[in-house]
This record gives sequence, structure tokens and C-alpha cells, in this order.
Amino acid sequence: MAVAMRRSGAALLLGLTLLVAALTPSFSIAAPYAAMVMDARTGKVLHSRNADTRLHPASLTKMMTLYIAFEAVRNGEISLDKKITISRNAAAEPPSELGLRTGQKIALRYLLRAAAVKSANDAATAIGEAISGSEAAFARRMTRTAKSLGMTRTTFKNAHGLTAKGHQSTARDMTILGRHILYDYPEYYNLFSRTSTDAGLKVVYNTNRRLLGSYRGADGIKTGYTRAAGYNLVASAKRGNERIIATVFGGKSTPSRNAKVAELLDLGFRRAPSYAKLRKPALPRYTGNKDLQVAAADPKPKLQTGPLKTTIRPRMRPSSLLVAAAQPAPQDPELQNSINSLLAEVSADTSAEDATEIEQLSVSAQDITAPDSAPRPIIDLRPRRETAVATAVAAAQEGTAAADTAVSAAAQTPAVLARYSGPRPRMRPTDLATRTAEVAPEEPVLVTRISTSGGRYWGINVGRYASRYQAEKVLLRTALSEMETLDGSLRKVVQSPRGFDAHFLGMTQEGAESACSRLRARNVSCDTLGPS
Repeated sequence: MAVAMRRSGAALLLGLTLLVAALTPSFSIAAPYAAMVMDARTGKVLHSRNADTRLHPASLTKMMTLYIAFEAVRNGEISLDKKITISRNAAAEPPSELGLRTGQKIALRYLLRAAAVKSANDAATAIGEAISGSEAAFARRMTRTAKSLGMTRTTFKNAHGLTAKGHQSTARDMTILGRHILYDYPEYYNLFSRTSTDAGLKVVYNTNRRLLGSYRGADGIKTGYTRAAGYNLVASAKRGNERIIATVFGGKSTPSRNAKVAELLDLGFRRAPSYAKLRKPALPRYTGNKDLQVAAADPKPKLQTGPLKTTIRPRMRPSSLLVAAAQPAPQDPELQNSINSLLAEVSADTSAEDATEIEQLSVSAQDITAPDSAPRPIIDLRPRRETAVATAVAAAQEGTAAADTAVSAAAQTPAVLARYSGPRPRMRPTDLATRTAEVAPEEPVLVTRISTSGGRYWGINVGRYASRYQAEKVLLRTALSEMETLDGSLRKVVQSPRGFDAHFLGMTQEGAESACSRLRARNVSCDTLGPS
């Protein structure tokens, strides 16, 4: 009887063991481990292990997606308020997701927040398609950008980081990318430190909030997980004048990965010198979508027969075509002869300098950002003399007495004005501005608080404190000691799960950077806060 019970117990134990083994994910033992620790100020490597082994980056990929998005916004390719139409491809991405639907429109800023904070795959794909036309073209831009940053062993195949053949990177390359995000686009770095944020459709929570809330000085950057990759993390922390970046590939779980990253950050702070001259990485040359095969994010088969190699801008209409297209057969031969003579004089008066000015205005107009939901406006940059000529020709077509008035308007160019003796428009009265001011006097405006608009979207952070009283005290002391650069800014204490942040808001970018520079010179901790 005892033997039978022992055999039954052994069989039960064996069955439980097999069941646990079957339910245990294979990635927990398959994902290789790699790590890198770097002094962010100098780029010096403080620790590395398997740092050059090509592994699956998982959602660390979104760091590059966001880096390129920041680059595109800075260079005018796209605006933060641009409404992005979600494609079927983006809406079909598996979790983690924001929950986007095909055909839905959402501002780019919300997609950036969702990708940075929640690590939303659908948001990352939508960002890539909006910038480069297709995810494949965007992946090629990602790889090219990686090479320009010195990430020599990285290849991207998508914008979100889900496992794909050839989509690989290294601990060293991802550490380099984290450092570039920190110093190349500091105005957006605060995205990675938010424990939660409004992503348009809903409030999303940071996948890295456990480390952010438990490790002193931690303020970013990005987590990643797939079965093939394991639990990855690029983290950064700042204490005093020291800033450390630590990267881990192949963690076994979120708690064990966070513990390892905390251990590596501690190692970095022990090995890094207290003071080191800041040597920012070089900003790569901007090339945009040049030499990429760009296709529409949601192409229409009847209109799109193949990928476009370049984005073609329409040429300006030549002035000769304008005149030729508008010129009809006049009913009065004498009137036609007068108009032909006028046209010849106006054309002769158009100098090469005017043509150069028109071309420069055309280039400047291309940089103007149109409203979110509307196409770019067509700006008429032709000289006023062409408009006057067109008016004259149109009047000639009707064969009426109005042609005399139109010819008079066209003749106001310097080359014709001296010969024309007909009626001229009366000059505007010199006292018009005075009379207008008398009719509608401007009432005085009392400014009680500086606005955060008009370019004043920046601010600075002078530390995080255990109580609101401490934060307010530091703000007051700092304002009194740095009145030259902080005069007019708004003092604000922002409470978070990690403490009370002391902010000065309502500043320009130049003012914020100047204030931080002066405060750091006195060994006061200071970070700029940019728009998002």
C-alpha cells in the first residue's frame, strides 16, 4: 500500500513538473543577456557585457521612431498638430496599442505620447507612415539614421519593434541612441519621464513607471519586451552633475530587469567622476526622406501605380503662360494694339532681380505649415503687374469702356507711368491714421500675468522635493538670486508620485537655456522643459 502511494505521489509530482515546464515561456531561458553603462556627459563606457551582440531590441525600436519624428518636426516636415489619418495597417497592429481605428484622425503629438509612454505599436506605425509614406520606407530611414548616429550594428524593419527577420540591434547601439535623444532633442525628453499622459483618446500610463518611481534620479527612457528579446530597458538617471545611461537586453522579468538596471546605474554613479566636461554627441546631417521610395500610407490602387522616389512639388506657372492663356481675340483692333504695346513694356520692365525675389518667396512659402485638416494653401506670389495685365486683357475681351480703366491700372508700373496722362487714383490722405485713431481710440490694457503663448512655451526645473513647502522655498530663493533671467516667469509646483517638482514656466527657449546655464554655473541643478 505504501509503495503504491509513493508511486502515485511520484507520478503526480512528475505531472506537475511537466505542466509547469509547458506553461513556462521559452524566452525566459532563451533570450541572451547584454548590458552597457555609459557616462552620458562624455560618452565614456563604464561597463559592458555582450554589448556588440546583435539581439532583438523589441520596443526599444520606438526610440528611433520618436527620434526621427522629433527631427521631422524640427525641420518642418510635419507639425505636432498635424492630423494623421490612421491606415488599415496601423490600426491592425497587435498590443500594446492605443486603440486606433482605420480612417480615424488624430494629432501627431498624441501619437508621440502614446509611443513614448505606453509603447503603443499602432501609434508607432502611424508615425512612420505619416512621415515617410509607408512603414517600409520609414524603416529604411530608421536604418540610415542609425548609421549616421554611429549605430553600426543596427538594422530596422519596422517602426514598433515586434520581432522580424533582420530587425536587430545591440546594447551599445541603443545606449548611443538614448544619449542622442537626451542631447539632440532635450525639449522632448520630458515625454519619457511622464508616469501618465493624455494621448488624445485616453490617458495612458508609462511602462517604465516602476523604475521611475523607485530609483532616485531616474527620468527615462524606454522599455521593450517580446518573447524573442526578453525584458529590455534603456534607462537614464541624474544625480547632481552626474548622468548615467544603462541598457539591459534579455531580462527574465520586469522586477529582475529593473533590479539589474538599478544595480548598473549604481555602478555607473560609483565609477563616474563627480565633475566632467560635457561633450555632446554630434548632431547628424539632416536628409529627411531623400533617396527613399516613398509611397502613400493608404494608397489608392487606381491612382498609385508604383512607389514614388521623390516628393514632387509643383513648379511655378511661367508669367508668359499666364499672359498667353488669358489673351483673347479683342473686338476692337485699336484697343488690341494699345494693349499689346502695354504688355511689351511691362514684360521688358520685369528684371532678373524681380525673378530672383519671386523664386525666394516661393521657397519660403513651401516652409509654411498649413492647417491640420486642410491642404497647403496655394499662395499667389506673382508680381502685381501680372495681375493688372490679366485684368486689362479680361476687360478687352468684353470690348467695353471698362478696358480703359484696366489699362490705366496696368500702366502704374515705373516703365509706363511716365507716358500715361489719363486719370490717376487719388493718394491716401496723410492724416488717415490720425483720423482713424480719433474715431476709435485704443483703450489701455493692464497686464497682470505673463502669457505662456507667443513662443513662451518653455520652462525650467530646479529639482524635486519631498514637500510642497520645500519646493516653494527653493523657487522663491532661486527667483531672488536669478532675477535677471527669471523675471516675469511663473513659479509652479507640480505634484507627482515621486515628489514635488519646482518649475519656472512661461519662458522662451533662449531664456530657459540661459537661466539653466547661469544656475548650473553656481552648481544649482537645472533642466529645461520644452513644449510637447
